Amino acid sequence: MEQEKNQKTEIGELKKKLEECQKLKDEYLTGWQRERADFLNYKKGELERVGEILKYADVGLVLKVLPILDNFEIAEKKLAENLKVDELRSSSPFADARVNDENIKGLLQIKNQILDFLKNQGVEEIKSLGEKFNPNFQEIVEIVETKDKESGVVIEEIQKGYKIHGRLLRPAKVKVAK
Repeated sequence: MEQEKNQKTEIGELKKKLEECQKLKDEYLTGWQRERADFLNYKKGELERVGEILKYADVGLVLKVLPILDNFEIAEKKLAENLKVDELRSSSPFADARVNDENIKGLLQIKNQILDFLKNQGVEEIKSLGEKFNPNFQEIVEIVETKDKESGVVIEEIQKGYKIHGRLLRPAKVKVAK
């Protein structure tokens, strides 16, 4: 009888230990699951952060390319102006000094390659001319009194502005009507 009593006591103690072990196991499992979820969230956040860093990693290079593109734009405008002047002077003895069409095509092709490169990097031009002035994307260089245009409208673009992946890279420098 006493042996039966000892066995029941021992069984009771073992059941208590088993319950304690079960509770401890549940606590460990819950803690592990929580830590695993935290780690997965951390990993996801890090991947997003690295993705953002890589997305904008080329900004420095792009900023160095933009002045080259600006110079192509200026050269293109000057070339158009000079060709108009040359047409007027075509009877002059200097008419044979006109620029070769193949050279012009080559320069424009280089400009287009730069534009394609920038587009592939996620760069897009900010449309300014004829638009309402937007201080988020444009910088006023001059305000011009005019009766032809509505006040606050961009009437001339001095330097093109650009965005990269939707973020401002360089504001457009503009003249605005008053």
